Amino acid sequence: MPHDLSRPRSVAHDQAHAAATGPVAEVSARIARASDAPAVGLVQAAVWRDAYSLVLPPEVVEQFDGPSFARVWRTSLSSPPSPRHVLLVGCAGEQVVGFAAVGPSADADATETSGEVLALGVHPDARRSGHGSRLLNAAADTLRGRGFDSLSIWILATDEATRAFLTAAGLSPDSAYRDRVIDVEGTVARAVRLPAALSRAYPPALSGTPHPCPSLFPTPHPMTTPAHQPCTDPIRIAAHCSAPPLTSSHRHARPAP
Repeated sequence: MPHDLSRPRSVAHDQAHAAATGPVAEVSARIARASDAPAVGLVQAAVWRDAYSLVLPPEVVEQFDGPSFARVWRTSLSSPPSPRHVLLVGCAGEQVVGFAAVGPSADADATETSGEVLALGVHPDARRSGHGSRLLNAAADTLRGRGFDSLSIWILATDEATRAFLTAAGLSPDSAYRDRVIDVEGTVARAVRLPAALSRAYPPALSGTPHPCPSLFPTPHPMTTPAHQPCTDPIRIAAHCSAPPLTSSHRHARPAP
């Protein structure tokens, strides 16, 4: 059974923000603005290089650069794929140190009220300060505010640190998985899904308590990344950057009893 993440938090990240006129909060989570795109791009590049250096070919990892990501995020922020797609940023003072992208799930078993955290990451230099927990809380609140009653997150099956962070926050694997072939030798990268319900109350771990958030980048179905939405899947980027094109497979399955 999925855990439950529902009680609204005190962070008012789902409101429009005017220019600050007083002291800036030391740490915060809020909806991203178009002007945040360069900072989000730099954070994303740093997180992906750190998370995927042992997963993807070096020539692909080298192509993760901030300005390229920033250009795509700027376009997406100007013209979101839908009103239910939202980019959130985590800040230390005025500096963006993390981000989370949320929207509808495109999984085969999803319903209209199934949401997904499409991407979540905290800069390696800003971890263990609670930014990951704040962003996850903000993501849950944002999805709930847009009519979703559940969320899911896809992570690499080998990413034990991120799995520990998410399970401590109340999510749990449901045995669904996806396999991607990531190189010409046929190496497979498996992603697993962790869902949670958004109907009653947060578990205690989602209280904003500082917790390391190493990185979190799921491998979404291509339907979740239309042309004007940033691709949040480095495995798909590998497929586009490598020659010959890499293959992929998507499977949702339960292990044999």
